[in-house]
Amino acid sequence: MDLISSLPAFALAVVLISASPGPAMALILRRAALHGFSGAVPTVLGLEAGLYLWALLAAAGLTTLVAASEVAFLILRVVGAGFLLYLGIKAWRSAWRSRDTGKVAEKMAAGEPEPGSSPSWWRAFGEGSVVMLANPKIAAFMIAFYPQFVPADRPLFATTALFAVLQVAVETVLYLTLAAAVGRAGAWFRRPVIRRRLDAVSGTVLVALGLRLAAESR
Repeated sequence: MDLISSLPAFALAVVLISASPGPAMALILRRAALHGFSGAVPTVLGLEAGLYLWALLAAAGLTTLVAASEVAFLILRVVGAGFLLYLGIKAWRSAWRSRDTGKVAEKMAAGEPEPGSSPSWWRAFGEGSVVMLANPKIAAFMIAFYPQFVPADRPLFATTALFAVLQVAVETVLYLTLAAAVGRAGAWFRRPVIRRRLDAVSGTVLVALGLRLAAESR
């Protein structure tokens, strides 16, 4: 398979992988629902920056070391699970606190975001990056995924970097489209009752994903 003919299959695989539920999807949906499209943009960019770095590490052979090292794999798994648990518990706390926010609730019902509730650009970017980089399953995925599409006569690092650019571009478009669609209903999501339920559900999903990551073996 030459490079050009492998691109459609690669792009299709990326679309299918991107559409599967996971920590990235849960994080984007919550951010877009509560902070609108602009609030989800840095999260998406952070996730994709982490993905691209993993791809470069895979091309350099470093992900093989991570996947083969029990200690490195365990550390990443613990950090990744811990961060997902942190995000989930934070969402639960937000749901609990919102029960007694009378004045804020009126503003939220009017479609106004809660003052000070929107995280800074870099904080949202950092959360996305950590969620992606602290997941050791991504290292194992990169090892198995990219070599299927890199022709034997092509340089591994440069070709992987090129494919990674395509993956980042496809995922960015898909995730930002999703964020825009969810963000359009932002006023509805920010209604007190809906926000409380969204925080509770998204917190549960993030905690469940964290526990699953912590419990998973290779």
